[in-house]
Amino acid sequence: MPDTADTPQVLFVCVHNAGRSQMAAGWLTHLAGDRIEVRSAGSEPAEAINPVAVAAMAEVGIDIAAEQPKVLTVEAVRVCDVVITMGCGDACPFFPGKRYEDWRLDDPSGRDIDAVRSIRDEIRARVENLIADLDARVDAR
Repeated sequence: MPDTADTPQVLFVCVHNAGRSQMAAGWLTHLAGDRIEVRSAGSEPAEAINPVAVAAMAEVGIDIAAEQPKVLTVEAVRVCDVVITMGCGDACPFFPGKRYEDWRLDDPSGRDIDAVRSIRDEIRARVENLIADLDARVDAR
């Protein structure tokens, strides 16, 4: 386990914390292991994870079925190094010195499995780029 002081912390935020942010957290956990601490939350959390998102992730061997949508808190933002928003507008608190990114991704809510697969794959590519960037920053310390 890496030293937590050197472990980047990433928070994925979308409106319902039921699709995009959960898939992103699943990918980051799967691809980075314990090199990066992962959180996700929503500005208006749903009751449950989107079952089509769960199915799309299961197709690539990532199980997010046990996850629960969580409410976005100021503390969650405060403790993270990187905050990635996905369609939640200005709902995310801003702290100077944090890295913020807005990933413009389609919302998987109400979409069929083919559409959600496309979103899943786009999220994977973005997560891979994020991991490479964060690894480079840690290595440069």
